[in-house]
Amino acid sequence: MGYNGESRKQKAAATKQKIYDSAEQLLGSKDFSEISVDSIVKTAGVSKGSFYVHFTSKDALMASLMSDHAVKLDTDYRSFIDCFPDNVSAETVLLSLIGKIVDLMIEEIGIDNSKAVYKAQISKDFDTESITNYNREIYKMFSDLLERGIKRGEFKTDLPLDMLSRHFMMAIRGITYEWCIRYPEFDYKTEALSHFKIMLAGLRKSAV
Repeated sequence: MGYNGESRKQKAAATKQKIYDSAEQLLGSKDFSEISVDSIVKTAGVSKGSFYVHFTSKDALMASLMSDHAVKLDTDYRSFIDCFPDNVSAETVLLSLIGKIVDLMIEEIGIDNSKAVYKAQISKDFDTESITNYNREIYKMFSDLLERGIKRGEFKTDLPLDMLSRHFMMAIRGITYEWCIRYPEFDYKTEALSHFKIMLAGLRKSAV
């Protein structure tokens, strides 16, 4: 009985993963509005009833997918900055983090998926709070690195740390959006690093 129960759990988990993977695959080539539950289950090779066993709606599935991707990316970013010795300047780590963000966006997310995510955020077709909220781990990374730079005297500012961190988040989102609308002419990485160097130069010079 125990074995059969475990077998059913494994089968259910495999079915859920098939549905998840199929939605991810479809999102890479279609707009959210073009993806239906029927197309997801057809791609997954499962029944429509199986879909609703695991997800209450297409919106719930897409929100879960986006949330999982945000967590994975943030985990990768954290692992990356944790590799730097403590004596490396906050500015160096911040600029390296920006470069890492851009690399992962290009190599793992890709331009088509990036456009789809921005479109979903604007249209609010489904809940994208896990990506846009300021409780994300990436926001804390910006905050920690800026605080380190301020405490060590690298940066001089009278602006609240929370405000600075939010502006860094807004900046990387804005540059990524620029990449989406100007692709392929826009040099994403060069422009991102240039923009953040300007921001950091402002913090180095004097109190605001």
